[in-house]
Amino acid sequence: MSKEISQNLIDRFKQEYNGRKEAKVIERTVTKNGILNSSRNLAADVQSTPVFSIDLDTGDVANQKQSGRCWMFAALNTMRHDMKNQFKVPGNFELSQNYTFFWDKFEKSNWFYENIINTAELDTDDRKVAFLLNEPQGDGGQWDMLCALIEKYGVVPQSAYPETYNSSKSREFDTLLNEKLRKDAVTLRNLVNSGASRTDIDERKQQMLSEVYRMASYSFGEPPVQFDWEYRDADQNYHREAGITPKAFYDKYVGWNLSEYISIINAPTADKPYNQTYTIDMLGNVVNGRQVKHLNLAMDDFKQAAINQLKAGQSVWFGCDVGQHSEAREKGLLDLDVFAEDELFDIDLSMSKAERLDYKESLMTHAMVLTGVDLVDGQPTKWKVENSWGKKVGEKGYMVMSDAWMDEYCYQVVVQKQFLTETQRQAQAQTPTVLKPWDPMGSLAYQD
Repeated sequence: MSKEISQNLIDRFKQEYNGRKEAKVIERTVTKNGILNSSRNLAADVQSTPVFSIDLDTGDVANQKQSGRCWMFAALNTMRHDMKNQFKVPGNFELSQNYTFFWDKFEKSNWFYENIINTAELDTDDRKVAFLLNEPQGDGGQWDMLCALIEKYGVVPQSAYPETYNSSKSREFDTLLNEKLRKDAVTLRNLVNSGASRTDIDERKQQMLSEVYRMASYSFGEPPVQFDWEYRDADQNYHREAGITPKAFYDKYVGWNLSEYISIINAPTADKPYNQTYTIDMLGNVVNGRQVKHLNLAMDDFKQAAINQLKAGQSVWFGCDVGQHSEAREKGLLDLDVFAEDELFDIDLSMSKAERLDYKESLMTHAMVLTGVDLVDGQPTKWKVENSWGKKVGEKGYMVMSDAWMDEYCYQVVVQKQFLTETQRQAQAQTPTVLKPWDPMGSLAYQD
């Protein structure tokens, strides 16, 4: 039988509280200044000096504004860094995040429709169906989902498909599209359960997708089939590319073999042994496109792969839980010591990384780019991070992440296979274990 809180128990707690000589001083401080300001540890600023032994020159930071496109910004930033080195594009050059956003919304709608059709015989309170209906689509994503879009649609420079109100401030569009998708789910489930043919179902789905295309085109602009591109390089030489398609542009100016770039995760939970691969049921965007696939490695191996790629002069896409023990929005600090809330309240908040994952305390929420690392005696002490929140955060948009913070709150990096050991490459080639849709490794980077 459950026990209520008795008055005697409350009286005991009051006595214990008032028996602390520091209680009223801390009470006055916290009620006036808030928890974070009262527990701020200025020593974290000293140990997070933005100087790194490996420091890539990657140009100006981008700004995703009020949208959850961090995963797109981070991925496209790693590509533009390479373009800067190869073609000397100016430091403020960007690939169009709006272009990949348009196609992601369109493809996610089809992904949702197909999952609704495939689960139509299940009750709406079945956990899988409830999972689908909770958020039919959103702004978030993972690396492999961006690769699926690029492999199908290519990329364009931002000048060829610029930002719009709705790409920079996506809530209105997301709310309306999700309303439409849920309404369409009613229709599709009714068709399946009434015995309609797959041909009839597909015909109705195509009408729905036509409406999604119209909504997205009105909101983001219709994406280009081909375009002209002009720019002056860092040496002020003029360049012009006329009538190029998005896929041809990607092949010529980015040219990465995306199959060589793989997702590495660090998930130290009991259900995910290291050196094995995993995918997540119902996670993706492009039907029949690239599958989300992760190789789980121990943290030392995880970090070494990232260091190897940075040493080779290439930045690294990564995913983390940015809001945990950080002063990311102002100082740009990701440091376990930046706030001392446990000391302030005299409580024990310690949990292992596995416990935080298992008990829903943490998961990946944000994607950024590693552009540097400080190695002391061969070991990392802190990392340079390029964010996509504009120049006002941190050091002109760049942040500092302590190595200890990376250990606890980083979950994913993307590296080329060449920077893995042969044993790790063989492990990555395995057929992945399929995890449940709500597994924390299926979380989407969405933080705006």
